[in-house]
Amino acid sequence: MNRVSKFISELDQLALGLLILGIGVVVGIVVKFVVFWLLNLYNRKANPQLMASLTRHLDRPLTFFIPLLFAAFVLNSAPFTPEQHQFFRRIIEILNIAGFGWILLHLVYVVQDMVRLKYNITKEDNYRERRLITQLQFIKKLSIVLIIFISVSLILLTFEPVRKLGTGMLTSAGIAGVIVGFAAQRSLSNLLAGLQIAFTQPIRIDDVLVLEGEFGRVEEITLTYVVLRIWDNRRLVLPLNYFIEKPFQNWTRTGSDILATVYLYLDYTAPIAKIRKEFERIVEASPLWDRKVQNLQVTDAKEKTLELRMMVSAPGSATAWDLRCHIRENLITYIQEHCPEALPKVRAELGPETIWGRSQ
Repeated sequence: MNRVSKFISELDQLALGLLILGIGVVVGIVVKFVVFWLLNLYNRKANPQLMASLTRHLDRPLTFFIPLLFAAFVLNSAPFTPEQHQFFRRIIEILNIAGFGWILLHLVYVVQDMVRLKYNITKEDNYRERRLITQLQFIKKLSIVLIIFISVSLILLTFEPVRKLGTGMLTSAGIAGVIVGFAAQRSLSNLLAGLQIAFTQPIRIDDVLVLEGEFGRVEEITLTYVVLRIWDNRRLVLPLNYFIEKPFQNWTRTGSDILATVYLYLDYTAPIAKIRKEFERIVEASPLWDRKVQNLQVTDAKEKTLELRMMVSAPGSATAWDLRCHIRENLITYIQEHCPEALPKVRAELGPETIWGRSQ
């Protein structure tokens, strides 16, 4: 009879304690929604970018975390038995660690929003912006990995058996480190390559690269690989080590401006002065030219043709490509219409011996 009454008493304590915890959770949810309602109201009037980013990214994590805080506050007031109190304390502690880690993860995205807002990567001369965004991306990914690792470690350390196991493992950490180092050699080298790329920056986000016979822009830099968006929208994925160990062309390493070159091969009778004048007219009339460099020179005299090299400057690689095509098309049309004799041709000279030989 005593056991039954004790069991009923414990059930009553559990029900009352759960009710108190539930009230704490409900109060936390109400407080969270009131705070976010006020923030959203403020955002509609003032539209501050920081507050808008905070409310957007922290909405769900705080919906999880704030009620848990209120539950932790009222836990000591709940009439649980010592065993029940220990159980619920452990559960709330684990959930609080997970919730706090979730908040830290989303704060990383808030920082990213603020940096992207201050440094606009879409403008033409965006060297400084691409440099900072590249570092930000690597630091963001590394921060996310560290936050998850630390949060999981703290959760595991709340369990006594795991804590004892961890203490024992520290004594063999040297041997384990050597074994893990050999096993994850490739991954560690990629991580070190990522750190080197983030801070020495042979490549940056939105850089224009030529490698492996492909031309494209750096779309994403992760902890282990780089995604290159090729001109036809294919994606070339390369490990980070590639950019440390192998040569490649970076057309936007020190700036986005670039020199574009066009070659034409014409007959020796080509009127160079007229063609140069038409070239200058085409370039000056084009909105693609940045008005810095324009030049036409005869750079070679081959066996059958002259080599004309036209050099112009453009604010970016994509613009330079379009400008080259524009110059080439218009100059060929001009030569066809105004001096077709300048087009390449094959000559053969017929001497008296050839004519006499045919008559025989």
